Amino acid sequence: MYVVLLSSLLLFASVQVNALDLSAMDKTAQGFSNIKTVQIAHKGELVWSKAYNKADIDAVANIKSASKSLMSAIVGIAIERGVVEGVDQPIAPLLADQLPSNPDPSLNDITIGHLLSMQAGLERTSGRNYGRWVASNNWVKAALSKPFVEAVGGNMQYSTGSTHMLSAIIMRQSGQHTYRLANQWLQGAGIQIQSWETDPQGIPMGGNQVGMTPASLLAFGELYRRGGVTEAGQRLISEKWIEESWTPRTQSRFHRGQYGYGWFIQTFAGVQGYYGWGYGGQMIYVLPELALTIAITSQENLPSGRTGYRDLLHEMVSQDIVPVIQLVM
Repeated sequence: MYVVLLSSLLLFASVQVNALDLSAMDKTAQGFSNIKTVQIAHKGELVWSKAYNKADIDAVANIKSASKSLMSAIVGIAIERGVVEGVDQPIAPLLADQLPSNPDPSLNDITIGHLLSMQAGLERTSGRNYGRWVASNNWVKAALSKPFVEAVGGNMQYSTGSTHMLSAIIMRQSGQHTYRLANQWLQGAGIQIQSWETDPQGIPMGGNQVGMTPASLLAFGELYRRGGVTEAGQRLISEKWIEESWTPRTQSRFHRGQYGYGWFIQTFAGVQGYYGWGYGGQMIYVLPELALTIAITSQENLPSGRTGYRDLLHEMVSQDIVPVIQLVM
């Protein structure tokens, strides 16, 4: 009787996976000339993996600013391990030798949490300011030398300089390369960082220029979807940190997504979701309510915000993926 019951359960599980008709999503994806790969996991099982436009499903992709979500994970682990004190720790003493010669007193008010939530108040180093920033000979100093355009803790100023300062702080406090720490701390979750651009001082660029395979990006989302534990049950990230990271703290002025610590927050077809977004359409979506994780990679040199492509990817998730998953829940 046990064998019959087990066989029935296995058959039921198989039917559930096979019942996922993602043909509408596939058709939508085929209509995007810049999409490269789509991978979907449901209840911990890979239910879709496909490359488009002659891309290689196993090729390393530059996940661009989706790595800000990765940087948030690294900070969370660093706090747990005592490398840094916590989100309320001021950054000025940690980067004292990088401050301007006549520093604005407001620099003393910026905390690690403000960098994570993009509420440092400093002028952005992203967007039109990005090229000039990365052309400087010291990215940390250049970011700290920007004028204040918002109050500390005020409106969001999306800036890769903020997450880069986090990388510099982690590297200084730990005495180890952020790249190595990330692979060491996330070991066992199927996550492998293949490459990471560094600044002139050798500091990995917090929040951009990180190379991962689509499968590794999906595994990162799955780690968050499981609440910070690996498939084998090993805890890598605290549940509390994930909850804090997914708590809305500010709002982008460019679109309706709210922002926590390195993650955007919004609903998809009425279901609460969290996502990392990188230039060009590098996306990691996590919808815990549906036990759903989606990783998408795209051409890295084409914008996805102002072109509407990012919103079309959101629509694909809302219209072609979420309803299919809901049918089998």
